Amino acid sequence: MVLLSICTAADGRQTAHRLLDRAVQSFCGITQRPPIARTTEGKPYFPDHPALHFNISHSGPFALCGVGHVPLGVDIECLHQRKPGLPRHVLCEHEYRWFLARGAKWEDFYTLWTLKESRCKQEGMGLRSPPRTIAVPLLDAGGAAELDGLSFRAYSGEGWRAAVCAPAGTTLPAGPIALAD
Repeated sequence: MVLLSICTAADGRQTAHRLLDRAVQSFCGITQRPPIARTTEGKPYFPDHPALHFNISHSGPFALCGVGHVPLGVDIECLHQRKPGLPRHVLCEHEYRWFLARGAKWEDFYTLWTLKESRCKQEGMGLRSPPRTIAVPLLDAGGAAELDGLSFRAYSGEGWRAAVCAPAGTTLPAGPIALAD
């Protein structure tokens, strides 16, 4: 089981940890967020609650938080145009063909990008490999799929795209719960 929450505020970075506090309380009834540590690879965790996993992401005014009983990764990105050559540089050949066939829309690029980032964060390694070598399913926003022993789900909203990745068989929510800041 995974709880996914999203919040929009003036600054997503400042809001992300408040969102984590609320998600931990809602998910498991812990009224005060436990101390956070990081693995040697940099993935955050709760040393006092090893069975409780979390991940946060922020971009512009958006913050996204996932909490669950399985290792998970989340990513959220504001939609905006980038340099035209970026998709060719970071997408593998079949992803790039899919992107072009759909009209080369930035919304589709960000769906793929958030899937890649969520996989890296789920695995606890961060973005250490060239992005084009990170395999993800080709999903429409709102879609879900399994690949390489992992479950993926893509999300969308006005001005953002997001994704979550967890071990295969994990029930991923159809959408994040919107919380007011």
